[in-house]
Amino acid sequence: MRARSPVTSTSQARLDPAVAPVTVIKGVGRQLAVKLARLGIHTVQDLLFHLPSRYQDRTRVTPIGAARLGTEVVVVGQIEHTGIAYGRRRSLLCRISDGTGSLTMRLFHFSASQQERLVRGRWLRCFGEIRRGPVTTELVHPEYEVTSQKPQVDPSEGLTPIYPATEGVGQGQLRRITGESLNRSLDRVVELLPESVLSVLDYPTLQTALHYVHRPPSGADTERLQAGTDPAQQRLAFEELLAHHLSLRLARQQRRVHPAPAMSDDNGLLDAFWGELNFVPTHAQQKACAEILEDLRKPIPMLRLLQGDVGSGKTVVAGVAVTRVLDNRYQAAVMAPTELLAEQHFRTFSRWFSPLDTEVGWLSSRVSGRQRRQVLDALGTGEIHVVIGTHALFQQGVEFRRLGLIVVDEQHRFGVDQRLALRDKGTTSDCVPHQLVMTATPIPRTLAMTFYADLDVSSIDELPPGRQPVETVVVRETRRGEVVARVEAACRQGRQAYWVCPIIDESEALEVQAATEMEAALTRSLPNLRIGLVHGRMKPQQKEAVMERFRNGEVELLVATTVIEVGVDVANASLMVIENAERLGLAQLHQLRGRVGRGSDQACCVLMYRPPLGTHAKTRLATLRDTTDGFEIARKDLELRGPGEVLGTRQTGLMNLVIADLVRDHGLLPKVEQIGRLLLDQHPGNIRALISRWVGHGEGYVNV
Repeated sequence: MRARSPVTSTSQARLDPAVAPVTVIKGVGRQLAVKLARLGIHTVQDLLFHLPSRYQDRTRVTPIGAARLGTEVVVVGQIEHTGIAYGRRRSLLCRISDGTGSLTMRLFHFSASQQERLVRGRWLRCFGEIRRGPVTTELVHPEYEVTSQKPQVDPSEGLTPIYPATEGVGQGQLRRITGESLNRSLDRVVELLPESVLSVLDYPTLQTALHYVHRPPSGADTERLQAGTDPAQQRLAFEELLAHHLSLRLARQQRRVHPAPAMSDDNGLLDAFWGELNFVPTHAQQKACAEILEDLRKPIPMLRLLQGDVGSGKTVVAGVAVTRVLDNRYQAAVMAPTELLAEQHFRTFSRWFSPLDTEVGWLSSRVSGRQRRQVLDALGTGEIHVVIGTHALFQQGVEFRRLGLIVVDEQHRFGVDQRLALRDKGTTSDCVPHQLVMTATPIPRTLAMTFYADLDVSSIDELPPGRQPVETVVVRETRRGEVVARVEAACRQGRQAYWVCPIIDESEALEVQAATEMEAALTRSLPNLRIGLVHGRMKPQQKEAVMERFRNGEVELLVATTVIEVGVDVANASLMVIENAERLGLAQLHQLRGRVGRGSDQACCVLMYRPPLGTHAKTRLATLRDTTDGFEIARKDLELRGPGEVLGTRQTGLMNLVIADLVRDHGLLPKVEQIGRLLLDQHPGNIRALISRWVGHGEGYVNV
């Protein structure tokens, strides 16, 4: 829903579609305006930019006898009978016939005047979805028109646009008021792309593109329109992507308004930290560390995305950033989305920093009572230098003495509001903390440079020396016996294994083997192995006790749900079996696979599936089998699932794209970045209007 500036005057409202309320359109009263607001339509410009999501060809009439269930069709027939049916719900039934067959139009909501018009002998032209009815096939609440003569279809009518709708606002209504807005205000819509840009890109003008998309002419290329690749659509998609990109670039500039503490590098704590690690970082880790330390030297808030594959050593790089902040007498907060991952970080940071006389604290939802008060007091006084925790870190009552750095792991799992709340806890009247956000789900480069334009990006694209790529095999569940034997052999050789099941309780609908039953079955099949069970419904203390036994080698085979997706680091675990792998997403499978292969021994991941496989499931499993490159997997994941999950934007409120599609339109992104720089340098006055037109309220979320 777009946020709008108040109308400054009646005359301005009537002339400028950007501020004119939608009620100036004929037929839009107060009640309809309230319903349109649910679609984000407040002004005439909003209506003009409420674009069709698809098109229908209503110039082809389907004989009633040939209409198939579940298809959308245009039918023309003569009314044979109209009457009211009484049952669970009262409905108006109108049976029509065209000589090839008959069907019934059913209306649950109708008026007396509608019933009076639907008399025997008149003709109906209906559009809707064919459904099965008790006597004949039916059209339930179709779009229809009544005529006294058999209606003739005009091939010049062109395609019919279908708009995103809401309850109480039908397609006919949307087409009518959109047509009114085109006639009234299209010529007043301001072109915000300079002529030099339009000529280079060879795009139509904004007004031409809008009219074409709303009202495609009869000769329009149907296939291109349905695919979203028509030049008019691409011109609008480009402007939309540009607006989102510029909103992030603007946020990057606005960050400089509030200074951050400049961290000097005069003291020697970092050398002591490297000494505690006792290993040489990879070249990629060193490069990322150098970029982050350079950011921290500046009195400008760092907002850097650190991306790297599972096991690439992102936590070490975060440790370097924390060390520099501690060396300057500031506090650091490390936030993770799950308790398992947060606990892993707590153990790691405690191991690193306790020898350096640094107090590491822990805060999660299960820390309560006196223990919680002690932690909060120690944070407020500065006694705790580094605090590790979950979402509990941004809850009420958590205050810091001098928060200088926020590290957010698996950042796409947090909503913007959560990150903003944590940042504000470290904000003083003249300073804001630095931020480092990490992800093990790499972002394809074109997406990163366009939709993380407010972040600097560091990538760790190599694994520590000695690590071997995890061998991945795909097997049918009918070979379960062989897989069980392989697990037994691995454990007899002194290794450990995971057996992952996606859910906890048995579900016949999903046909997924329950973890609890699998643990019992494996205990019967492998009586000589020590087997443990971990799932999300266990009490934290129970879960941690099992994990500790697994880390210590007391549990050889761990049966678990996807709760172990992140936060489990056991170097001796070299085999993972994933049940019903076809049901999991590509990124999640890759994350799970990253739990093995963290030592120097060859590791294996077995993806066990239940046939038949759908097209996407085949592609996912084949991709996992063929590559361990997280960046290639991210690219394929984007192709299969779209940008929402890859970028984590479903939680952020950003990129609610109207006409652009990041998969289809990824080829536009390099040009988007280029033109974005040009507008910032040469046409800065156009930027706010462009953002307001396409992004609206989302702009308020980017500055976090």
